[in-house]
Amino acid sequence: MRLLSIHKCQPGNVLARSVYAENGTVLVGSGVELTQRMIDRLTQMNVTNLYIQDSRTADIQVEAPVSEATRREAMGLINDAFRASSHSPQKWQNMFADRQFGRQIRQVLSQVQDELKGKNAAMNLLADACAFDHYIFAHSFNVMLYSTALALKSDFGEKELLEIGIGAMLHDIGKMSIPDEVLKKPGRLTEEEFHVMKKHTEIGFEMLRRQEEIPLLAAHCAFQHHERLDGTGYPRGLKEGEIHPYAKLMAVCDVFDALTTHRVYRAPMLPHVAMEMLYTGAGTLFDKGFVERFRDTIALYPLGLSVVLNTKESGVVVDYNKGTPSRPVVRILYDEHGQPVEPFEYDLSKRLHLMIVSCDDLF
Repeated sequence: MRLLSIHKCQPGNVLARSVYAENGTVLVGSGVELTQRMIDRLTQMNVTNLYIQDSRTADIQVEAPVSEATRREAMGLINDAFRASSHSPQKWQNMFADRQFGRQIRQVLSQVQDELKGKNAAMNLLADACAFDHYIFAHSFNVMLYSTALALKSDFGEKELLEIGIGAMLHDIGKMSIPDEVLKKPGRLTEEEFHVMKKHTEIGFEMLRRQEEIPLLAAHCAFQHHERLDGTGYPRGLKEGEIHPYAKLMAVCDVFDALTTHRVYRAPMLPHVAMEMLYTGAGTLFDKGFVERFRDTIALYPLGLSVVLNTKESGVVVDYNKGTPSRPVVRILYDEHGQPVEPFEYDLSKRLHLMIVSCDDLF
């Protein structure tokens, strides 16, 4: 299978992996042949790339971070929580009143932890395309996955993993109280609009801390995830020693997902480019240890991505190398003149003179 920009997909291409709706259900299943109408509709629904069947890379197996059932359950809970909070304060209160919703959140987070523990491959969230009308739902799911994986990599205990998972899942709940003209503005926010946007951290904290089923430290994730080590963050301008470790961890995951997914004001970046951005702020904006461990958790070059080497040969990423995420295995399909060749592979972790110099534009 190949990973292609939605803009490079053609009628007749066959999906190699399903596309999901924002509530976690399958919108378009794998094996479906694309039509132009489907491509146009998926583009309108903010899908940026798709895995397409390809005979030369048919053996590539892309593993999703969690099962389809777990994804569907988690996305459903996120959808319910965020829509309840935007509907009315009473509906939000009622959701937690019988404690059933809190139990469901704990159950799905336990499933996520168990499934992530069983994965050896680097995390590739491009494995599952998600169509959405409101980016917050998919973003909350992604940040929960990233934060849980990073917390596991950082050897947090069971209680801490639960607090981090709940905090990550609901860290942006306050944004549902921000006017759409600010939240979905395609251009740069004015100073006044940015002041309104920053209020989501305080609103989210107040909403979460009043619920008995939500740990107080999870509420602090909503409050502090935009704080930065040098004091330039918000809402309180806290510095390194004043920021809770959960918020430091979540800041890395939140920014990475924001950089690698579609926003109304900006096209997404490829994972390796976003990782470089995080590294420029390591030690000043972001906790360096979390940034380094996060790098070893994710797939910098997703499977199926088309790349060009410094030899001008080009091909597709077909495998990861654990511990050296920037040096994947590449299957060469074209020579330096752009002519097709009998496929062969380079393991970049063993051929240090070879480098990836460019990638296919997925967005």
